[in-house]
Amino acid sequence: MTEPVAHAELAPARRGRPGYDPQQILAAAVELFIAHGYDATSVAAVAERLGLTKSALYHHYDSKEHLLRVALDEALGGLEGVLDERGARKGAAGARLEYVLRGAVRVLVERLPYVTLLLRVRGNSDVERAALERRRAFDHRITGLVRDAQGEGTVRADVDPSVATRLVFGMVNSIVEWYRPTGPEGAAELADDVLRIALDGLRTR
Repeated sequence: MTEPVAHAELAPARRGRPGYDPQQILAAAVELFIAHGYDATSVAAVAERLGLTKSALYHHYDSKEHLLRVALDEALGGLEGVLDERGARKGAAGARLEYVLRGAVRVLVERLPYVTLLLRVRGNSDVERAALERRRAFDHRITGLVRDAQGEGTVRADVDPSVATRLVFGMVNSIVEWYRPTGPEGAAELADDVLRIALDGLRTR
């Protein structure tokens, strides 16, 4: 069994008053949320990590919850965006399902820290509960796509579509635990591997 890859240690804080933009502040906050947990990370810790005052940080984000909401939207917006692309809406259901799975892997690789944070959300706040509701809506749309593919005969019909969705995305989501962006496979190659393992078990012969 492959051992989970530990997240890189946080770099030392930069002192002084560097000119961080909102995306850099968000990335640093997400690093801390992942490393120490959202509940255990304070705005003061994020500010210290960047060498900023809290008031300088508040110029861009008015609260820790604001940081979390924007971070989760980075992940969810990417996944939801895949479903709105032409390849996910036009053509045979089996081809659309393949397209969405490829897109989900691409989003995971491109937004790895944000998706990692999303997958650790447990619904302990309004922001987290809203994110979980969006995740459920995404899963329901995938389940509908699996059901359509079963109806057209390109995906086997002896597996419950909601179970198939959970199993396939359980595999996709596990990528955050071991994938190395500096490794030999990029998003396209990784997606090929996922499709071979996932869809070949679902496709009709």
